[in-house]
Amino acid sequence: MNHDSLEVHTLKNSKGTELSILNLGASLFSFYLLDKNDKIVNILVGPRHKEVYASENYIKENKCFGASIGRYAGRISEGEFMLGGKAFKLFQKNGVHLHGGFRGLQHKIWEVDKITEGENPSIKLSTFSEDGEEGYPGNLKVQVIYTLTEENELVIEYQAETDKRTPVNLTNHAYFNLSGRGDVRDHELYIASKYLLEVDEKLRPSGKYRSFTNDVKSFQTPKIIGDILLDDTFVFNSAKEQVKVKLFSEETGIELSVKTNQPAAVVYIPVDLPDLWEYQTEIASQSAAICIELQNFPDAPNHDNFPNSILDPKEKYSNRSSFQFTIKR
Repeated sequence: MNHDSLEVHTLKNSKGTELSILNLGASLFSFYLLDKNDKIVNILVGPRHKEVYASENYIKENKCFGASIGRYAGRISEGEFMLGGKAFKLFQKNGVHLHGGFRGLQHKIWEVDKITEGENPSIKLSTFSEDGEEGYPGNLKVQVIYTLTEENELVIEYQAETDKRTPVNLTNHAYFNLSGRGDVRDHELYIASKYLLEVDEKLRPSGKYRSFTNDVKSFQTPKIIGDILLDDTFVFNSAKEQVKVKLFSEETGIELSVKTNQPAAVVYIPVDLPDLWEYQTEIASQSAAICIELQNFPDAPNHDNFPNSILDPKEKYSNRSSFQFTIKR
């Protein structure tokens, strides 16, 4: 990939908050805001240099820092699904199709269609996935709009259209650390969820729900993350537009409140991150960040009891999520 094609665009509001977006993968690149001590903090974890995102090591690791994930976020069991009586075979590794395949949308250069400055600045990016790409049917047009409001809210809106019935599940894969350094073990987390999806050893859903019964992974009551490691699908309790996830750092006073029209979040706290490149922030060796991937259920095309994931040519896919940042002093 030609590094000259890599572009970083920055949105700024009147509060001094700056959100930067990389056109490769329509990725959230950095997010600077003032903490309770009026210190500037970057709350996104990712490689420092944009050229890293185009490297073979980055593609191989597939950590998707801040990237727009698709065509299908999460796992599809055995890299296969049935649609209209036909089996569609996708790229798979060890029985798992992950995040859209070998070269999902996160590895494409997206077109920058429009940048709006001034109050509530925004940027619109788009990309195209042709019929048969990674094994999926249909020509798929995808766009994302990132808006930074004057209230320090990041609004992410994904839309997609197809000319053939096809599974679609888009999300953003930002790695948050509200302290701007170290790990997230001291962060307080709340998730409005009574159920996880039951999975096997390869994190492939069985089709069953697992309720929390004295489960360490229950965050229905806010608690400190500590040594808990997550890579789980939390099923939200209600479709109503209420706060689904909260994250708080006592160190900076930054609190994140998340709303979405999606039925679930894959919450991921990596054990460690690759030491192949320099990061924008000083990261700990373990639990350096947390991902809140707002989306449909993984493997939904293979489970009739999961929410519908098939997009019809007459429909428009929509994933609208907001990340509201406030300061507790």
